[in-house]
Amino acid sequence: MTDRQSFLGIANFCCFFIKNYSKNITSLTSLLRRYSTFIFNVEALSQFEILQEAFTNAAILSHFNTSLRTIVETDSSDYALGAVLSQVNDSGKNPIEFDSHKLLPAEVNYEVYDKELFGIV
Repeated sequence: MTDRQSFLGIANFCCFFIKNYSKNITSLTSLLRRYSTFIFNVEALSQFEILQEAFTNAAILSHFNTSLRTIVETDSSDYALGAVLSQVNDSGKNPIEFDSHKLLPAEVNYEVYDKELFGIV
C-alpha cells in the first residue's frame, strides 16, 4: 500500500504540470481505498502508463506576462474536470498552469455547463 501512496504522492506534487491529471488517476486512486480488493486491471494499467508518459513529456510552463493575451480553457467529464491557463505569444500558445479536479458525488450531478464553469473557479 505504501508504494502506491508514495507514487501518487509524487504524482500529486507534479499535478500542475500534467494536463488532465485527475481524469488520468481515477482508477489508481480507487486502489488506495481501505477495504477494497487490490485489482490492477487494464484500465488502471492504462492510466499508470499515461501518467508515466506525462512525467517524461511534461509541458514546460511559462511565466505569466500581463502584456500577452490570456486564454482559459476548461473541459469536464462525468467524473473529473480540468482547466488550462495559457498565453499567446509569437511562438504560439504556451501553458501557464494546468488544473484538474476529481468530482465529488454531488458534483457529478451538475449540468455540463456548470461543470465547465466550475473548472474556471
